[in-house]
Amino acid sequence: MDDRYGSDVLAAGWRERGAKVAVDVPADRDLVVEVAVDGFCGAVTRIEGGQVELEDYRGRRRLFPLGAGFMIDGEPVRLVHPSKVAAGATRRTASGSFAVADARARTALPSRILVEGRHDAELVEKVWGDDLRVEGVVVEYLQGVDLLEELLAEAPPRRDRRYGVLVDHLVPGSKETRIVEQILRGPHGPHLRIVGHPYIDVWQCVTPAAMGISAWPQIPRGTDWKTGICRAFGWPADSQADIAHAWKRILSRVTTYRDLEPSLLGRVEELIDFVTEPVAGTTGTRR
Repeated sequence: MDDRYGSDVLAAGWRERGAKVAVDVPADRDLVVEVAVDGFCGAVTRIEGGQVELEDYRGRRRLFPLGAGFMIDGEPVRLVHPSKVAAGATRRTASGSFAVADARARTALPSRILVEGRHDAELVEKVWGDDLRVEGVVVEYLQGVDLLEELLAEAPPRRDRRYGVLVDHLVPGSKETRIVEQILRGPHGPHLRIVGHPYIDVWQCVTPAAMGISAWPQIPRGTDWKTGICRAFGWPADSQADIAHAWKRILSRVTTYRDLEPSLLGRVEELIDFVTEPVAGTTGTRR
């Protein structure tokens, strides 16, 4: 019969047998990690000597020695200085795609991805920017889905110029859903793909885990959502500059697609596929 405990309990390495092996990860700026010993979760802000500084979502900063003792997505890692990462190692983009070595941005396609606001565009750029440049896809922002019909009238989509549109709070019965349904029934519908996520604002598409919280705060009706979020976190919220700074803090917590909700990930990938789908008689580029 099999000896489930091994033949020699005193053999070298018995303590390590079965333990997860930590992998080396470059301590790039804005990488979010968890400290295994006490659960402190923060983004890398700088490296000084043999130490790495982490900042949590409340702005608290702490120094830790580079090396073992950190976790990403529950898996053990060793933080190493970025310059020590092996040259030529296969790199993935923030979206999880294999990076294309020495790739130059393609000439922009006539098709576009449209998002509701600047924050949406910055989030898409941070995670999918490398992929979009290789594909030649431009992301533009609308400043609200209620302006989409006007844009379509000025620059109508067509078979070789498709628009993919990402909408916030696209849930049954919402104002956004009614606008989308009306536009898709119109003459531009065949050359449009409009998708959305269920959250009030794209801020919520960043996972609570990436933010170091258990859940996003509930904001009472009648309170501006972003203002309420800032106040719940103890951040200034008296001006547009305060809101912009809050978004920068949230965006800094995003380093890979794993830091975003699946309900956003799938929708963005769907739009990229739609606008890069080859027109009949041409060759596509989507990997």
